[in-house]
Amino acid sequence: MKHFFKLFLCALLMTGCKKALDLKPKDTLSDVTFYKTAADFKLAANGLYNSLAGFDFSDTESDIAFNVANAISDGDYLPPDVSSTWTDAYYYIRNANNIIAKGVGLTDPGIKNYIAEARFFRAYNYWQLFRLYGGVPLITKVLDVNDPDLYTSRSTRKETVDFILQDLTDAVADLPLKSGLSASDAGRITKGTAESLKARIALFEGTWQKSRNGNGTDYLNMAITSADHVMSSGEYALFTGKGAQSYRYLFIEEGDDSKESVLDRRYEVNISGQQYPYSVVGTVCYLATRKLADMYLCKDGLPITKSGQFNGYQTVSSEFDNRDPRMTMTLLIPGTAIIEVFNPLVPVVNWPNSPQRNANTGYITYKYLSENVYGNTNNGDNFGFDHHIIRYAEVLMIYAEAQFEKSGVLSDADLDKTINLVRARAGMPALSNAFLTANGLDMRTELRRERNVEFALEGFRYDDIRRWKTAEAEMVQDIKGIKIKGTAWQNIAPYNGAGFQARTDANGFLIVQAASARNFNPDKHYLRPLPSREVALYNGKLLQNPGW
Repeated sequence: MKHFFKLFLCALLMTGCKKALDLKPKDTLSDVTFYKTAADFKLAANGLYNSLAGFDFSDTESDIAFNVANAISDGDYLPPDVSSTWTDAYYYIRNANNIIAKGVGLTDPGIKNYIAEARFFRAYNYWQLFRLYGGVPLITKVLDVNDPDLYTSRSTRKETVDFILQDLTDAVADLPLKSGLSASDAGRITKGTAESLKARIALFEGTWQKSRNGNGTDYLNMAITSADHVMSSGEYALFTGKGAQSYRYLFIEEGDDSKESVLDRRYEVNISGQQYPYSVVGTVCYLATRKLADMYLCKDGLPITKSGQFNGYQTVSSEFDNRDPRMTMTLLIPGTAIIEVFNPLVPVVNWPNSPQRNANTGYITYKYLSENVYGNTNNGDNFGFDHHIIRYAEVLMIYAEAQFEKSGVLSDADLDKTINLVRARAGMPALSNAFLTANGLDMRTELRRERNVEFALEGFRYDDIRRWKTAEAEMVQDIKGIKIKGTAWQNIAPYNGAGFQARTDANGFLIVQAASARNFNPDKHYLRPLPSREVALYNGKLLQNPGW
């Protein structure tokens, strides 16, 4: 049974009056009586797991998903007064600092394990800040209201990312292997977790620097080394427990606790449940765009612009024919019967406006839809598959991309131990340098395509196009949906209505949001603005990001 970590506050039993004045609190945990044993440190570390990211719709901040217009993808956001991203991260950083401070000089291996967890979470929360803001104030101790370091200056981008990477390096030494965890501790932070996050961050910064000044080699080397440590550990593998449909089942109940899981936000029925499937296909929706749909290769490994297997858009399902199987495990083929979110006992044959109730792009998301009768409803906390924050497939792709970006080439041997394992799980042909040359394809484009389709609707795209410095081109294009004119859709409600018919491009594709409504200013939008209240509190020490 899954074990979900919760921080329970214990009431201390009062044992009677004492003659001497005893100022130790009797009804709460305090540093005076706490932090004595490994169990104490474990209890404190448990609370840090609440900082792990849960399910969201963050790919709508990019160009491959849409539901309604949002300020990030539109580029019309302003500096916020306050930000929960900022305040929540520093809240957990403070708690991690406290655990680390209490462990100074202690040699108990059990205690050192939880100090290492605290280092991981300090790095994880600084990463949440760094990926959006760049360099931030680095606080490494517990501060009180009179501490002169309370409003310390921003560290540089390099100082911030190097601090994060060093925390992860230090954490690895005292963390257990995944195979060393007891059943009740499944899901806790391991050596592989810290190495994988280190690889992710090093790739992010390596490609960020390379795309701007051509110099990211040190970070790319770090990404390669960390990814290689995870790959050679034997602790992880791709989930293949459902055969040809393994990719589909990885993201629902069957994928929990698999060897592919490196870091999960864990959910448990009636303890800490979630209603994400209901949100995906219910009233909010998480809709793929035309750009994502067209990224999927045909089964011969060629793009739709080059493959003779592509069947075009004439029928409601023809574009799904002969495509990468991940397409139909991520997007639902129109006409397929699924459990309806508003009437869970009666499977229905769907159209893009039913059961999804949101016809914006014309696509229905299949990824994350449960096969549990009540799994796609808003049935309280009665649902609980996990959110995969880091999975082994990402580690493989980090290794491949970092190797290529470092040297400009990627050998067939490296393809076979990374990208081709991911492709094989999906039933796609292997990629080779000869295939690329023969078909006029290039390695970088295909590596990025593979990353986009493997991690579709998992929240990677916004960070990827910023680190590649392609956001200024990608984000300002039309957001498009299904092809309406000249296809069967033009006779199917609601797409046969004048409102939809009028919103098509010259080729008949639905324009969901015109490029004129989207903005990405490369002089400011690669970083988010810092909260204005924080800037004011720092009295000139917290400089706002450029352009804001």
